[in-house]
Amino acid sequence: MRGSASATAITAAAATAGVAVPALSLELEPLRAAIERGQQLDPSVVERLMMREQSRQEARLDPIFFRVGGIVTVAAGVGIAILAFFVSQIRPLALYPILGAGILAICVGIGLLVCAQVIERHNRSTPAREVRA
Repeated sequence: MRGSASATAITAAAATAGVAVPALSLELEPLRAAIERGQQLDPSVVERLMMREQSRQEARLDPIFFRVGGIVTVAAGVGIAILAFFVSQIRPLALYPILGAGILAICVGIGLLVCAQVIERHNRSTPAREVRA
């Protein structure tokens, strides 16, 4: 039973990572296909696609998203830890595994909050790059 839960978690993480990578290159796929077929490319279309890609690379991370995610994750971890005490009244052996899951969620939430602080400090110290119009 324990093996199937960890296998499910690994599969979910791999599926999430696999979805994120192809989504980035979908915009440039028609351009690649046109080049492979030897078709003439309109310079304005190529420039527009490349500007979109360049502006995505220059975009700054907004620390508010990490902060909100951290707060929600810490709250979920606290809820899971509280749940561990209620479940342990029925199944005493379940206290430590569920409590461990709650502590893990709290640690992830704290990591997100620290990440928000680091991003905010980095954004303040680094001047914004000018985006060409």
